[in-house]
Amino acid sequence: MVEYWNKIVWPMLEGAQMTVLLFFIAIIVSIPLGFLLTLAVKSSFKPLSWLAHGYITIMRGTPLLLQLLLICFGLPMVPIIGEYLVFDRFVAACIGFILNYAAYFAEIFRGGLLAIDKGQYEAAQVLGLSKWQTTTRVILPQMFRVALPAVSNESITLIKDTALLYAVAVPELLHFAQTAVNRDFTIVPYFIAGIIYLIMTLILTLLFKRLERRYKFE
Repeated sequence: MVEYWNKIVWPMLEGAQMTVLLFFIAIIVSIPLGFLLTLAVKSSFKPLSWLAHGYITIMRGTPLLLQLLLICFGLPMVPIIGEYLVFDRFVAACIGFILNYAAYFAEIFRGGLLAIDKGQYEAAQVLGLSKWQTTTRVILPQMFRVALPAVSNESITLIKDTALLYAVAVPELLHFAQTAVNRDFTIVPYFIAGIIYLIMTLILTLLFKRLERRYKFE
């Protein structure tokens, strides 16, 4: 029995490493990119603002799975330049997750900016702060504080969405669970995969709860 558990659990834990790696890459890149998109949306240069709005609308309005399939299998079929758009499956998945989640984080940060009272800007002007000082010392800290709960929820969704890697043949957690199910004709690997996902989301939840308590959300 122990040998069988080791036979199915260890490969799944190896797949979970791929899951965690994708999560960290996507988070580290998509959050700054999302903030840049927020700035683009609020830009007084209208073409840039419209372009950012259009990007966010498309990325949030179409399924992440469709975007992954397009990047992995669709881009190489583009005439003339398709041969230069062939990516490793994991790299393609990272690109898809980053582009998708950047759009969601952009909307979260935009909401955080809208939640800041205009009086904060006026007070900063009265104190003689420059536009840069107002942004970095007054606005951004408050924006991130307001946006933190939503960022937490989106991050938890991200770690669960990594299961979509299975659809583009990246050997992650769900891939090894499905392999074990097909090989042994048992649903036990599904439950083990669910427990592993639950542990990862619980750890992430506790980390964000600690951050929220630090910033006095509770």
